[in-house]
Amino acid sequence: MDGNSMDILQERLERLKELFPEVFSEGKLDLEKFKASFTDDIHFNNERYVMNWAGKGDAFRVLQIPTTATLRPEPEKSVRFDESDHVFIEGENLEVLKVLQKSYFGKIKCILIDPPYNTGNDSFIYPDSFKENKEDYQKRIGDKDEEGFLMKEGFFRKNSKESGHYHSNWLSMMFPRLFLAKNLLREDGVIFVHIDDNEVHNLRMVMNEIFGEENFLAQFVWQRAYSPKNDARFVSNSHDYVLMYARQLGSFSIGRLERTEEANARYSNPDNDSRGAWKPSDLSVKTYTPENDYPITLPSGRIVEPPAGRCWRLSKKAFFERLHDNRIWFGTDGNSVPALKRFLTELKFEGMAPTSILLYKDVGHSQEGAQEVVKLLDSGVFDGPKPVRLIKRLLHLANPDPDSLILDFFAGSGTTAQAVLELNAEDGGNRKFILVQLPEACDPSSEAFKAGYKTIADITRERIRRVIRKVETASSRLSLLPNRQDGGSTLGFKSFRLAPSNFKVWRGDTVTEENLEAQMDIFTDPLKATCDLAAMRWELMFKSGYAVTDTAEKLDCPHGELTVIGEDLLLLLAASDMAQAVAWTLELLPTRPEIRKVITLDPLFKDNDPLKTNTALQLRDAGVGFKTL
Repeated sequence: MDGNSMDILQERLERLKELFPEVFSEGKLDLEKFKASFTDDIHFNNERYVMNWAGKGDAFRVLQIPTTATLRPEPEKSVRFDESDHVFIEGENLEVLKVLQKSYFGKIKCILIDPPYNTGNDSFIYPDSFKENKEDYQKRIGDKDEEGFLMKEGFFRKNSKESGHYHSNWLSMMFPRLFLAKNLLREDGVIFVHIDDNEVHNLRMVMNEIFGEENFLAQFVWQRAYSPKNDARFVSNSHDYVLMYARQLGSFSIGRLERTEEANARYSNPDNDSRGAWKPSDLSVKTYTPENDYPITLPSGRIVEPPAGRCWRLSKKAFFERLHDNRIWFGTDGNSVPALKRFLTELKFEGMAPTSILLYKDVGHSQEGAQEVVKLLDSGVFDGPKPVRLIKRLLHLANPDPDSLILDFFAGSGTTAQAVLELNAEDGGNRKFILVQLPEACDPSSEAFKAGYKTIADITRERIRRVIRKVETASSRLSLLPNRQDGGSTLGFKSFRLAPSNFKVWRGDTVTEENLEAQMDIFTDPLKATCDLAAMRWELMFKSGYAVTDTAEKLDCPHGELTVIGEDLLLLLAASDMAQAVAWTLELLPTRPEIRKVITLDPLFKDNDPLKTNTALQLRDAGVGFKTL
């Protein structure tokens, strides 16, 4: 009882929904569908095959809004920050994906994500109002508690199934992130997305729209549970899904699986062929070709033809070539329909084609994933982590080269990082991971909070640290270098967090006639008071399109701090004597012809306009681009 009289309208809608569920969409009566179902006056607005939802336009607008944010280095939370190329980023992943666009556009080989499944109990970022502007959004996701941690009630919203925009909210959250993720993939790249029954149908459609239906590779069914739940209301759900899409199907080749003893056991050698064990393969195919439709006389004298509607897979000439090479089998009595002999020795190096069923005996189950976290962190501090074996299988199917970049922007407990580090240790690879995780606050009553983890990001970082120690221990037992993997990449990771720009951002919408002069004074110095050289250097690297793996060489200049990024960008970010620093730079350039761009800070010239003008002219004459901030 709630003290209210019966809601007549809602009661009538519920009765209508029982009889005609097809005229409802997201719990609401769809008048177009209703009219089409009960009249011959059928008309749908924008009639075409397309997926729409409430807020799709806003999802596009959110996608298109650029960010001024940056990634702030946190060496104190890292392991061997200066030596390692692995990256962990704490922050809201939509903004992080925007920050990564310049540096990693078209460079990621494999993306693996495990987003919220939209079960009705998930909390994730989406606007309460689809008209929420950027400023309101940034204010909301900036809400922090007294200790500086993001507040769950400000940062997240629980997407209840009772919501009128239940599916739309989830799609609006996923769409811009998947769109930006596609930009980061290499031409031969691939993405895997974990999901369950709640949204798999919608996810397929939105990924078809973003990646193209022609680039769909598989919808894997992962057997995540090894025993039924007898307390299930209807059916004990024992599986989840993993969707697999290529960036460009024509450029992608899948990693084939190593042959198993079980698969090899299907081969035998009943005719003692000198080439070893073989297995008969159907000689007919569905794709009909008249030239391949011919009769075959068996050794017994019986004449056979292809089954109706089919033909032989070999031309007549090719058939007799195989026959003379003892590659056609007619059965022990010579009276069976001919089959093509497939020799095991010729298949071993090809590997096995993967199947769409991922059995727990091959890739692990959800309880195995939970046990792995308990073993590493001495506590069950994370719900529903994926098993490492599953991620390793997906990485194998991605067929990455030894130096590939792997991205996971719903990192969770960090299973992807563990899979990458262990694979590198096993095969000497040099794969590098980029993980992104929200600093979602742990519930004070949770095991994670009691174990000392304030946020999920804290759990991710600690798991990576412990995996590194585990790999180092195993390597030392094998007499390998203690701090390096076989592939040469230093064991460790750089930790960053999403942060506001180190540079002041001009906001034209806040400028008035009354405050214009004050605003101009504020921007006399473009740097914020909180900025430091290291953070500034990293921001300029990212915003100039350089990656974490690009080199940063500090030059021995006595008059200022000069750093060569990659090979072609020179940063001059501090100077005790700007005139001398500029002169030193100009003398350097003939010895470093690969330097094509110079960036420095306008305040370093201290209003010496002639010096700045001369610097620009001399650099231009040297064929070097020049920019001041």
